[in-house]
Amino acid sequence: MLYKKFKDLELSALGFGAMRLPVVDGDDARIDQDAVNEMVDYAMEQGINYYDTAWGYHGGNSELAMGAALARHPRESYYLATKFPGYDLSNMDKVAEIFERQLEKTGAGYFDFYLIHNVCEMNIDEYLNPAHGIMPYLLEQKAAGRIRHLGFSAHGAIPVMERFLDAYGEHMEFCQIQLNFLDWEFQDAKGKVELLKKHGLPVWVMEPVRGGKLAQIAEADVEHLKALRPDESIVAWAFRFIQGIPEVCVTLSGMSNMEQLKENITTFGEDKPLDGEESAALQAVVDKMLGRGTVPCTACHYCTSHCPQGLDIPKLLEMYNEAIVTGGKGGFIPSMFVGTLPEDKRPDACIGCGSCAAVCPQQIDIPGTLAEFAAKLAG
Repeated sequence: MLYKKFKDLELSALGFGAMRLPVVDGDDARIDQDAVNEMVDYAMEQGINYYDTAWGYHGGNSELAMGAALARHPRESYYLATKFPGYDLSNMDKVAEIFERQLEKTGAGYFDFYLIHNVCEMNIDEYLNPAHGIMPYLLEQKAAGRIRHLGFSAHGAIPVMERFLDAYGEHMEFCQIQLNFLDWEFQDAKGKVELLKKHGLPVWVMEPVRGGKLAQIAEADVEHLKALRPDESIVAWAFRFIQGIPEVCVTLSGMSNMEQLKENITTFGEDKPLDGEESAALQAVVDKMLGRGTVPCTACHYCTSHCPQGLDIPKLLEMYNEAIVTGGKGGFIPSMFVGTLPEDKRPDACIGCGSCAAVCPQQIDIPGTLAEFAAKLAG
C-alpha cells in the first residue's frame, strides 16, 4: 500500500469510501453488515487506514455500518472521517445535534477528519451565515480533541470555493474535490487543485471513477488503452491519472464488493502515473465522452430522498445517458428498463418541483432532463 504524508500522519493513498457499500436486495438503505465487516477486515489487513463516511450516505445508515465494522479494530489503527450535512439547508441550525449523533452512530469517540460537506452554489450563503454558528462549534470540538483535523468538500465552482476559503481558509487543513480524468477540465478540477495549492491545502479525491462510469468506455477505446498497458484495467487507468497529480494525498473509492476492493488495493500497491503517450490516449477518450451530451450524474443519491414521487433518479439519469449515446428513440435498453417500471415511477411522473435539483452536487437540471428523457422515449 502506498502512503502519503499529512502533517505527522502516514495516510493510505487509497481511502475506503462508504457511499456505495454492499446492500441487501438492491435497497440503498439496507446495508449488508456482514459484507462490510469482511471488506473492512481485508482493507485493514492490506494497509488501508483511511475510512470516509457521511451523515446522509445510505439513507443515514453508512455511519452506523462503518462504525460497527471499524469498532472491531483498535481505534488507533484507523482514521475515520465524516461530514456536517449542510447540503441540506434544514440542517444548518443543527450542527451540535448532528455532531453528537454522529459520535453515537459511529461509536468512534472522536473524528480524525471532519468535513464541512459539499460547499456549493446552493449553500454557500448559509455556510457563511454566522447566525448558524457552524464554524465556532466545530472549532470548539477541535479544541476539545473530538475533531483532529478540519476540512471541507466542494462540488461548487472556483468562485464559490474562493468565497469559502476567504472566510474560513485559516481553519481548513485539507479539501476534498471531485477529480478524475473526465472532470480535470470538464468541471475544472485542474483549476481547483491550483486554488488549493495556493492556499497550501492538500487534495482529497472523491469520484475518481465517477461512480464506476469512467470504466464503461467504448470497446475500441478499451483496446487502445489495453495496447499501452496490457496488465491494467480501465479502472486502474483512472487511478493512474490521479497518481500523476502531486497535490493529491488521499483518493477515495466507494467500493461495493470484495472484487473491487482487491483490484484497487493491487493498483495502489505501486505508483505508476501515466506518461505523455498514455495521457494523450486518455484525453482522446475524454473528447469522445464529452461529445455525447450526457449529464454528469455520479449516483450519489442525494436527490432521491428529496423526491416526493419516490423516483429512482440516478437510475433514470443513467438510462437517459444511455439513450443519448444510443441516439434515436433511446435504444432498446432504456426503453426496456422504463417499460418494467410502474407508471408512477417513470420519467414522465416527475412533477417538476425541483427539490432534487436543489440538492444535486452536479447541479443537473433533473426535471428538465427527465422531461427530455420522457419525450425521447415517446418518440
